[in-house]
Amino acid sequence: MYRGKFITLEGMDGAGKSTHIPNIVRLLESRGLEVVSTREPGGTALGEQLRSLLLYDSMHPETETMLMFAARREHIAQVILPALERGAYVLSDRFTDATFAYQCGAKGVAKEKVQALEMWVQGDLQPDLTILFDVPVAVSMQRLSTARAPDKFEQEGAEFFEKLRVAYLERAQLYPHRFRIVNADQPLEKVKFLVEEIILSL
Repeated sequence: MYRGKFITLEGMDGAGKSTHIPNIVRLLESRGLEVVSTREPGGTALGEQLRSLLLYDSMHPETETMLMFAARREHIAQVILPALERGAYVLSDRFTDATFAYQCGAKGVAKEKVQALEMWVQGDLQPDLTILFDVPVAVSMQRLSTARAPDKFEQEGAEFFEKLRVAYLERAQLYPHRFRIVNADQPLEKVKFLVEEIILSL
């Protein structure tokens, strides 16, 4: 059977990636494809419970990392792999690149520990395409200042977001075959057009 494609959207808080999910879903469905839209942390009943803890409860960065991968294991087993195996396209708002950016890049968890968890939890599963929505830190923070009640990550300061952006761009350089960087500091329609071009190229 034809295996589906796994698409992930990444970017720091305030980059605007979530805004484009409905349009990507419509675009893929217009091609006759089944689309499963999901998110991390979350995606399953257990994952959503862990999401609440991860976004609002204070904890050690390594505890945070292990909980992220606990949620991810359920997500892969219950949602991602079954969908891919039946030929669906999976669109996930964040995946493991976010853990490398947030927990390693911004919070200092050793990359070797995350790599070990990645191998254990995912095996050889990696996204076919990752779209990184990139904006300057000042833009991200300005957008967040007018948003809903912020979670603990969104309340972080400029230094945290600088580290986060650097970590994401390093991931993109490390895996150029699957990453596409979109300058999200542009009018919404321009960003939408760029995203559609990337999706259609897949």
